[in-house]
Parts: sequence; C-alpha cells; structure tokens
Amino acid sequence: MLDSERGLGFDQGADSVGAFLVTAGLMLGVYAIVQSSEYGLASAHTFGFGGVAVILLVAFVVRQATARNPLLPLRLFASRNLSASNVIQAIGGVAMFGFFFMGSLDMQRVLGYGPLAIGLAFLPVSVGMGALSIGVTARLIMRFGARTVLLAGFGLISLALVLAARGPVSADYLRDWFPVLTLLGIGGGLAFPSLGVVAMAGATPSDAGLASGLLNTTGQVGAALGLAVLATVSTNRTTDLIAQGHSAVAALSGGYHLAWAIGAVLAITSIVVAVSVLKPEAAASESLPDDEVEETCA
Repeated sequence: MLDSERGLGFDQGADSVGAFLVTAGLMLGVYAIVQSSEYGLASAHTFGFGGVAVILLVAFVVRQATARNPLLPLRLFASRNLSASNVIQAIGGVAMFGFFFMGSLDMQRVLGYGPLAIGLAFLPVSVGMGALSIGVTARLIMRFGARTVLLAGFGLISLALVLAARGPVSADYLRDWFPVLTLLGIGGGLAFPSLGVVAMAGATPSDAGLASGLLNTTGQVGAALGLAVLATVSTNRTTDLIAQGHSAVAALSGGYHLAWAIGAVLAITSIVVAVSVLKPEAAASESLPDDEVEETCA
C-alpha cells in the first residue's frame, strides 16, 4: 500500500514556467515541421517558428538546471541506461508508430480499404502484442535479460519495415501486409516492455516514478515530432512523383514507402544505440525482482 501524497502545488514551487516552456516549444516545433510542406523548409515561416521553438526548448533546459523544484531534474540523465533508453524510445517509437499512420493511409487511399477493413487488417499487431503481454515477454526478460530481448524486438521491427518499404504498390494483404504486421506486433511486444525495464533499472527508487513518466513522455513527444517529419517527407515525395508524371495512386504509394524506409533506418539506429550504449550488465533479471519485471511488462 502506497501512502497518499499531495503534489507540490503552485504555492510550493511547482515548475509552471518549465511546463509552459516545454509545451510551447514542442507545439511550435511540430507546427513548423507540418507547415513546412506548404511554406517550404527554407522559408522564413519555417525558420521563424522553428527558431522560436528551439529558443524555448533551450530556455526549458536552462530552467531545469536552475529551478528549485524542476519539472525534469537533469540529474536523471547521469544514468547511461536511462538516457539511452529515452533516445531509443524516441527514434524507435517513430519508426513503429509512424508506420501505423502511413499504413492506414496507404490502405485507404491506395488499396481502397474501408474503416472496418483497416481496423481488422491491423489485428495481427494487437494480437501479437497482447499475446506477449500476458507474461511471455517478462519470462524472456528474466531468462535472457532485457537488453537481449530489446535487441530481438527491434530486429523484428526493422525487418518488418524493410519488407514494407520494398513492397509493391498494389499489395496483397496475405502476401505483403500480414507478415509485416505480424512481425511488428511481436517486435513491439518484445522491444518496448524491455526498454521500460532497462530504463527503470537505471533509475534510483526515489526517481522511479519520474523516470517512468519521462520515458512515456519521450515516446509521445518523439512520435509527434517524428510523425510530423515523416508526413512532410512523404507529402513532398508524392508531390515530386506527380510532377514527374506518375499517377496519383503510384505517387501516394511512393511517398508512404519512403516514410517506411526512413522508419526502417530509425529502427536499425535504435539497435545500434542499444548495442553501443546500453550496459549488458544492467539486465532486468539482475536489477529488479521478478514481480516488478512482470508489472513493467504488463
């Protein structure tokens, strides 16, 4: 049983300034990226809003270094595994979840699927993740270590995205989509719970809640910024292909496939970061009790 605790509140010095800086900076950053497809990457509009976003985010970091009760204490990043886990969460999350967005558009606008068909088409992802979440991933982590399971998961995600990027325009679901979605479900069910265990193992007990919140926030922020970039790149590619005389369907497919290829590169980069930065000795089976590993993977 955990004791009930009141938050700091504004009267006790909660970091409202830091919250404003990071929220405004991220919102302006996403806006600048999304609107760059209309105004151009080198336009004054993009550079103006992007520059303000960077200034706000730099101010946020400065604020966290000097505030009495910072929203994000910079001491957390002293942990090598926690810092690397957040990087992997950001770029790996973009790779996987960017596919869901672009994949839905491809099914709708290229293959002609309806809303129900799209939902059913993605069922292998949910089944794969759900099957692993009932304790399979936790047992694999305790047997082989979180880092090893994480690498296996991102390996499957990378393979899935490479297959998607190399797929044809008029894809057949069973031949082209089903293997990709199955690999993504299994890979995601292995990689992201393992990443959570690695990150939590790199935090002190007093910082465990903050570390968990940081990892989740990194995933959400990384997905938002990354998806904005992928959507912009995909749109620009589609526009270029139409200008070259390709049909609208082929141009749309070309844009989505480029986004998936970039996602594959990001997933492979996640593997490189995990191999080169994460410490093998920080395996979850050695750092957390069995019940905590299972809770993290649930």
